Amino acid sequence: MMKSNSVKKGVQCAPSRSLLRALGLTEEELNRPLVAVVNSYNEVVPGHIHLNQLTEAVKAGIRINGGTPLEFPAIAVCDGIAMGHTGMKYSLVTRELVADSTEAMALAHAFDAMVMIPNCDKNVPGLLMAAARVNIPTIFISGGPMLAGRVNNQKTSLSSMFEAVGAFNAGKIDGEKLREFENNACPSCGSCSGMYTANSMNCLTEAIGMGLKGNGTVPAVYSERVRMAKRAGMQVMELLKADIKPSDIMTKDAFLNALAVDMALGCSTNTMLHLPAIAAECAVTIDPDLVNSISEKTPNLCHLAPAGNTYMEDLNVAGGIYAVMAEIDKIGAIRKDCMTVTGKTVGENIENAVILDKETIRPIDNPFSETGGITMLRGSLAPDTGVVKASAVLPEMMVHEGPAKVYNSEEEAQAAINSGQVVAGDVVVIRYVGPKGGPGMPEMLNPTSAIMGMGLGSSVALVTDGRFSGASRGACVGHVSPEAASGGPIGLVEDGDLIRIDIPAGTIDLLVDEEVLKVRKENWVPQEPAINKGYLKRYMKMVRSANEGAVLK
Repeated sequence: MMKSNSVKKGVQCAPSRSLLRALGLTEEELNRPLVAVVNSYNEVVPGHIHLNQLTEAVKAGIRINGGTPLEFPAIAVCDGIAMGHTGMKYSLVTRELVADSTEAMALAHAFDAMVMIPNCDKNVPGLLMAAARVNIPTIFISGGPMLAGRVNNQKTSLSSMFEAVGAFNAGKIDGEKLREFENNACPSCGSCSGMYTANSMNCLTEAIGMGLKGNGTVPAVYSERVRMAKRAGMQVMELLKADIKPSDIMTKDAFLNALAVDMALGCSTNTMLHLPAIAAECAVTIDPDLVNSISEKTPNLCHLAPAGNTYMEDLNVAGGIYAVMAEIDKIGAIRKDCMTVTGKTVGENIENAVILDKETIRPIDNPFSETGGITMLRGSLAPDTGVVKASAVLPEMMVHEGPAKVYNSEEEAQAAINSGQVVAGDVVVIRYVGPKGGPGMPEMLNPTSAIMGMGLGSSVALVTDGRFSGASRGACVGHVSPEAASGGPIGLVEDGDLIRIDIPAGTIDLLVDEEVLKVRKENWVPQEPAINKGYLKRYMKMVRSANEGAVLK
């Protein structure tokens, strides 16, 4: 029986039918399944500016296959625009807003099925969390990635733009060249063109089985994306007929597949916040030891920007996510029995997938590294965990020991880097920017980009209880837990303390005598949060540690 019958059938539903007719619905439309179309369109985010076109294509597909689409919105923040000011505190927290509001809309109106149309960083995991909660037949169709830009006849991306600012501040390029980057780095609509958080999550949506082939890689401006949206609308009706729900797809094995693909692709470290949060909604636990065990067994096959000079459009041409999955399946890294929104298993989906460009996707016997793109670290500085995108770290920085330069905000650190106070060998520590301390766990893309742009990427590390954009590269350790605001050791670090990072060994240590730290702990006073009102005040009181996915209690 259709869930929507609870608002459509019988004498008692005459009032709700009256309101549905007020929408302009005909008798024929009321007799069909009601399908929620969650449109994340807005005029602020370039990854979302084109989503109305995809939404209309989805609706057409639903109607073709006998459903009645009803659209409602979901919010999205552009991390690039929010970066470097108070706005970044409001980025991660929108994940829960998206999940909560979509859950409320879907259940309040008794929909039979859903199509999610997300694209950017927190919008994708928020809708995946909602899909798990609502648990009606659901399919995802993302907005797709931006095309790469071009400067000096070389492909560029948002990370190129941020690093150009660092180069300008260091006197390496002039204002005219900076303007050239500004005008050309982001040339089209879509999620920014490297393997940043948005594209990471859209690719992992495909890997986990909730999106059709190409969901993560087909560029936003391609007509293929519109055709895919129509197919998604048609396919959700097939899922409804077969009663295939998110709980049938997002199983523990499906998350293990997503983690393996994450390691092969070299995804954003933000996946270590989002995958555990989505999994928690599915009663699946992803802990740091599980992440490292998969990383140890899964080679890194891709070095997309910011790790290398290939982009999402190149990954698409090279065979996309199915080709990556087929390649790591050769070492048994893929659970092929998992159901997907295609109505087929993972094994059936990837059966004929092959690599078409062995530089963009390297074969299993010629990886960029024998281990995965993400490493979880533990040690006296991060007793619970820290995380680093190992695939984007220069070889000479895989092990680094240096004196701490400590800052209690991103703004302090940025000013110090720009003024030349950070020098080769240093370990920049930015604290009180975690889930509670930020509040909201802002990204540190400006400082990491400044370090790289000023030519310090081969000699300076950065450690924070905040997080990084997927566009960050270098020896950047984020999500340090416990965070400073919760009394973690990162709150006890002083200028000049030696910090040792050993990525191959999975360790990060504060080389200070325990007795000294004990005295510091006794005298420690937490810093007051920068914002202590409104939604962030509630969030700060409810949010859990980064190593638990920064989910709310």
